[in-house]
Amino acid sequence: MRLRNALVAATSAIGLVLAVPVSANAADGVFRYTYRDGDSEHRGELVDPRGEECVDVQGATGEESAYAPANRTSGTAVAFLDFGCVGDVYQVLDPGDSAGRRLHFRSVLFS
Repeated sequence: MRLRNALVAATSAIGLVLAVPVSANAADGVFRYTYRDGDSEHRGELVDPRGEECVDVQGATGEESAYAPANRTSGTAVAFLDFGCVGDVYQVLDPGDSAGRRLHFRSVLFS
């Protein structure tokens, strides 16, 4: 009888673990931004970015930063002026938030 109860409990626990969605530790959706390359303006995007991982955005350089971010992901994005998600200059963008052309950044971190 005890063996059957233990087996039922173990099977139930396994079923519960498999039924609960596992977080991929990612921000589902798209983070869009704008950057300049010479005289032309381009749109960049990060699709389903990984959470807790700093991303230096494509198109940003030491001279030119990216700007006008739109966080269309399920996670909070923190945009940093410096590469490597460091420095005192940053902006927090909740899911669905956008910032205008005046917000410049070079890296972003999602949570």
